[in-house]
Amino acid sequence: MMKYILLLFLSFTGLAASAKPPAGSAATAKDYPASLFGIRSDGLTLNTRSIQFAIDYVNSNGGGRLVFDVGRYLTGSIHLKSNVTIVLKEGAVLVGSLNPFDYDKLLVTALIFSYDQHDIGIEGKGVIDGQGRQLAVNVTDIYHKGLIKNLFRNDRPEADIRAMLINFRGCHNILMKGVTIRNAASWVETYDQCVNLRLDSVYVDSKAFWNNDGIDIVDCDSVAVTNSYIDADDDGICLKSHDGSKFCNNILLRNNVIRSSANAIKFGTASYGGFRNIRIIDNKTFDTYRSAIALEAVDGGFVENVEVDGLTGINMGHAIFLRIGERVKGKKGRMENIRIRNVNIEIAAGKPDAGYDYEGPIEDMPRNISPIVIAGMPDALISKISLENVDIQYPGGGNPLFAKRDLDSLDKVPERPEAYPDFSMFTELPAWGAYIRHAQDVNFNNVSLSAKKKDYRTAIVLDDVRNAAFVSVKVSEPSKKHPFYQHSTSGITIK
Repeated sequence: MMKYILLLFLSFTGLAASAKPPAGSAATAKDYPASLFGIRSDGLTLNTRSIQFAIDYVNSNGGGRLVFDVGRYLTGSIHLKSNVTIVLKEGAVLVGSLNPFDYDKLLVTALIFSYDQHDIGIEGKGVIDGQGRQLAVNVTDIYHKGLIKNLFRNDRPEADIRAMLINFRGCHNILMKGVTIRNAASWVETYDQCVNLRLDSVYVDSKAFWNNDGIDIVDCDSVAVTNSYIDADDDGICLKSHDGSKFCNNILLRNNVIRSSANAIKFGTASYGGFRNIRIIDNKTFDTYRSAIALEAVDGGFVENVEVDGLTGINMGHAIFLRIGERVKGKKGRMENIRIRNVNIEIAAGKPDAGYDYEGPIEDMPRNISPIVIAGMPDALISKISLENVDIQYPGGGNPLFAKRDLDSLDKVPERPEAYPDFSMFTELPAWGAYIRHAQDVNFNNVSLSAKKKDYRTAIVLDDVRNAAFVSVKVSEPSKKHPFYQHSTSGITIK
């Protein structure tokens, strides 16, 4: 069944759009075969120094493409430099070393670094394989031997000493195209404070260990992630803001297929600066443990001017999660101007990622799901939110014996401003369709909510909501309860 779903989604993605290289890219410059530099393709020879020499040579001679033909190229950390493109031909595999001491650590540990460079890229139909599961085991082993110091929380070494595969920071004009990136020991790809970044037709398959975010985009400007496939045991595509003076801006996520044991598309777990002008267009997700889309302003930053148009989810743990929090005392987030339309989400009857490596923890999942959660704070309202042409199918069958949350217990839903944000942070909620609290200027237009089985909860619960309109909202469930409940609301229109 899972293979069928995968093939179905891939058939919808269509042909990859042609991606032009950045201005001044080395993609059209001279080709240098890896063998010219004595780089071995036997999978046994450690090539770190010879690959780095090749990169340095191409960089110092006007730029060009370092081309890897069929074979397995074993390496530790390498540093990509300006005007150099790595080309991995079909059958070429860049293989990460299993020895933790073969990796450099800058801000984090990584296989391929590039800091403050320009006109760089990795292209081709080849593979980058981090061998992350065994590498993480080896990192654990040297920790237990006392060779490194680490917090070692949750019975595993911290993410920053386990090698991610790509770590680019402060770079301009980046093109990643066609490559397969798999098996990271930590986050798969992180692009931090980069400008003019394109990822096209990239295939990410990384379920090797914890913290395997598929693609992390941090405080970047002018980014397009298109026609890509991401299967990750942590968030699929994750936007972050680590610097309070910077923010993610002008980001396009189009025509991607995502499977995750966390969230499919998420931003704001780190939200110190913010997120502005984000377009999320025609994406698909399946078998995902948490939300299809999660937008979070919880560290003092902002989320504004976000458009989601065309989002399909099959066998999902949750649909839409919008959250303002205050994880940094005295710094409340801000969220406004969010437009979500043309969405069709099917919520799973059971655990949606059951059987995958590193499943999401069952103890974190509410037993009674509320597919749409919009939750601000009493003194920080989420504002100007619109949902249009949204169809949510929910199995229903909510059981009050798990942890009853009904209309008589609204005051028992915790605020939790300091908590890690995810739709499950409130545990059980009193709505089986949409729970909206501390929000204003909310518009639902042509929204359909259906529950297959009778649920003891009300479909839509509004708590401290101001100036909201619900037009052509269709609620379908076996029971005949009134679909709306309002508490401490004003200016509510239902047509």
